[in-house]
Amino acid sequence: MIFSPRFSLATVRPTGTQWLAKVRRALVFPFAGIVVFLMLWQGLAQSITTSLGQFPGPADVMHQGGVLVDEYHEQKEKAARFYERQDQRNAKKLAENPEAKVKWRTYTGKPTFLDQIIVSLKTVAFGFVIASVIAIPLGIACGLSDTFYQAVNPIIQVFKPVSPLAWLPLVTMVVSATYVTEDPFFAKSFLNSGFTVALCCLWPTVINTSVGVASIDRDLINVGRVIKLPRLTNIAKIVLPSALPMVFTGLRLSLATGWMVLIAAEMLSQNPGLGKFIWDEFQNGSSNSLSRIMTAVVVIGLIGFVLDRLMLVLQRRFSWDKAADLK
Repeated sequence: MIFSPRFSLATVRPTGTQWLAKVRRALVFPFAGIVVFLMLWQGLAQSITTSLGQFPGPADVMHQGGVLVDEYHEQKEKAARFYERQDQRNAKKLAENPEAKVKWRTYTGKPTFLDQIIVSLKTVAFGFVIASVIAIPLGIACGLSDTFYQAVNPIIQVFKPVSPLAWLPLVTMVVSATYVTEDPFFAKSFLNSGFTVALCCLWPTVINTSVGVASIDRDLINVGRVIKLPRLTNIAKIVLPSALPMVFTGLRLSLATGWMVLIAAEMLSQNPGLGKFIWDEFQNGSSNSLSRIMTAVVVIGLIGFVLDRLMLVLQRRFSWDKAADLK
């Protein structure tokens, strides 16, 4: 008896009960959890009174978020008017004297909350890329050579738990001593935060990559040796694709660690970003400071969630195991 492919198990559609179960799992349960969390947050906020006033609840955070967006648009309008006046002034001066020297200045208004979000994203991306470029080859080397792993592992275990607050002064001194130029491409505060993020977030990728490479089926490695693949080709065609799921797990952990570390690094380095925004509001001590800080906390969490989902999408895109249940 010959069965038609359309009746194969792979193409069986889920039943109504299975579909409802998926909807509950994907939408209903998370929504219910968020509602309960918001209710608990609002109830606790009403019972907490600080020196700056009532602790902000969800409604206060939403209102302050709108205020921060309005401030961003106000700054953009001020910048547009500044450049318009500058263009008119320079055009008038050149009309009177074509050989006159005109000055073009950059608008130096106070960075807004949205501007600082962008700076934080650039900083964490800078540190994450540096950490990944170092960590992935190091992890592959550790996974392929047990001798090299035994030599490097003590160093990893010693430096892995070091706090960013300990790294930052050292990084600041090194950057100040080595990055000396009259026309810097990067601000020193940006480099201080970026390198601190890199030092703190490279370890998860190193460890997970080495575990992934070490757990590869040795038959695959032997096949590469039998057909005499060059070393780099063997790594690119056999080792790295086989270890890719663990590599991405390490990258996800590193990115989450880097985003968490960044806030503390920006607070101390005073690099414009979300960390500096929180510190400035804490020092400001106005009646709106708590709401603005809590808004930044919520935004930090949401951005961290989005970054993790983006890494998950990349993992699903490049991983060979498409059937894996990645969460």
